[in-house]
Amino acid sequence: QVQVVESGGGLVQAGGSLRLSCAASGNIFSVNAMGWYRQAPGKQRELVAAFTSSGRTNYADSVKGRFTISRDNAKNTVYLQMNSLKPEDTAVYYCNAQIRTSDKYYYTLYWGQGTQVTVSS
Repeated sequence: QVQVVESGGGLVQAGGSLRLSCAASGNIFSVNAMGWYRQAPGKQRELVAAFTSSGRTNYADSVKGRFTISRDNAKNTVYLQMNSLKPEDTAVYYCNAQIRTSDKYYYTLYWGQGTQVTVSS
């Protein structure tokens, strides 16, 4: 069984910073792409930042220059450093990961439960 767990959300004032973490654990053989998405109330879930299967990074235009995604492959963990936060960054942030378990020959996309980020003005 695989778990993907986010942490690090919270309440912060505009202009502040937060660092989100997402760790995958369980019966993992390998982890491929990992990324962060967010969903604000009444809106669709959207890409924030992600590592592609080739190792490149993609960022939403709205966060370029403010957010940085990084990962620790040894820990199956991806991070999102968020600086210069704005009220419009308020959302539930979700992590996903393409994971191959030891008993399978293909990758499956797993999602975490999400962590709330609230930016006050």
